[in-house]
Amino acid sequence: MGGSIEIRPVATPADRKVFVDLPWTLYAHDPNWVPPLKSEVHGLIGGVKSNPWFEHAEAAFWLACRDGKPVGRISAQVDQLVLKHMGAGTGQFGMFECIDDADVAKALLDTAETWLKAKGMTRSLGPLSLSIWDEPGLLVDGFDLPPTVMMGHHLPYCAPLIEARGYAGVKDLHTYELPIEAGFPPAVGRIVAAAEKSSRIRMRNVNKSRFDAEAALILDILNDAWSDNWGFVPLTPSEVAYVGKKLKPIVFEDLIRICEVDGEPVAFMITLPDVNELTADLDGKLLPFGWAKLLWRLRKPKVRRMRVPLMGVRKTLQGSRLASFMAFLMIEHIRRAAVARYGATQGEIGWILDDNGPMKSIADVIESKITKTYRVYEKAL
Repeated sequence: MGGSIEIRPVATPADRKVFVDLPWTLYAHDPNWVPPLKSEVHGLIGGVKSNPWFEHAEAAFWLACRDGKPVGRISAQVDQLVLKHMGAGTGQFGMFECIDDADVAKALLDTAETWLKAKGMTRSLGPLSLSIWDEPGLLVDGFDLPPTVMMGHHLPYCAPLIEARGYAGVKDLHTYELPIEAGFPPAVGRIVAAAEKSSRIRMRNVNKSRFDAEAALILDILNDAWSDNWGFVPLTPSEVAYVGKKLKPIVFEDLIRICEVDGEPVAFMITLPDVNELTADLDGKLLPFGWAKLLWRLRKPKVRRMRVPLMGVRKTLQGSRLASFMAFLMIEHIRRAAVARYGATQGEIGWILDDNGPMKSIADVIESKITKTYRVYEKAL
């Protein structure tokens, strides 16, 4: 494809608008793409005033233009918590979107890598947009289904473009889907019955009237439960508050459960209605009428799919019989609520790391199948 390629930094509000709006052009003919809320993307990249991730990280953003027309975008980021938990020299790239053009992809990735090397980084890991807690990985399988809430979507040619620049897959993240109307296999029912009879286990709904405290509790368990997982970076107190504020409008008490053992909170499961089903027709805009439509739909949401983005049990109980009891107890009771009160027929669990044996075992027991795979790549600099 002819025409010179210009890579320019995102430096002005006008640049940020072009950066955020680019996917609307790239995905115009993809029936499975769901437009993100533009306000959310602006908040993600808007600096420390809108995203506390920037308290411990820095990022740069670029646009690729050909003959004055935007044809790609990318970010590069250095996160002090990543350096601490994933190893010195680990830089990241993300927000990668591009036309199907090897020269444009090369120019974008070269720019990000040059910036990372100037910061002393020795490897580039991504795409992570902007962190493991946002939209990690590039979709490499499952293009025929729309993404669920808080999951990414990419075009099939993106992976070859990245791989052509010397990037190799380092970790796969899977989502699993299953029908939930009819219930689970009999073995699950027996485990749930045993859990319900246990005098040591108490399960409760999240209390939305004190949601800040509940979010802090859940994310404290999460930071402990996930601390040995690949890619783990702990959420800071300000990020916990930020995540809680973002999730509160789509939190429903009967879809989030906390389990206690001997009176101590030790496990949780978060389930979210697939809000993408409720926002797909808003074209990314909450104004002038999108807010009203979304708030009305969230009063009593009816969705086809539910997503389980997070669940965990404290490390002291991982691998124990009690952990298994609590996992299936929460899964079954949330399944009942999802079907009876929200009309859901499908459930999605994920993402799940390709080496997360316990979660893969749970997915197998409830007879779920992998429907999407997201891949994180790395390259030595």
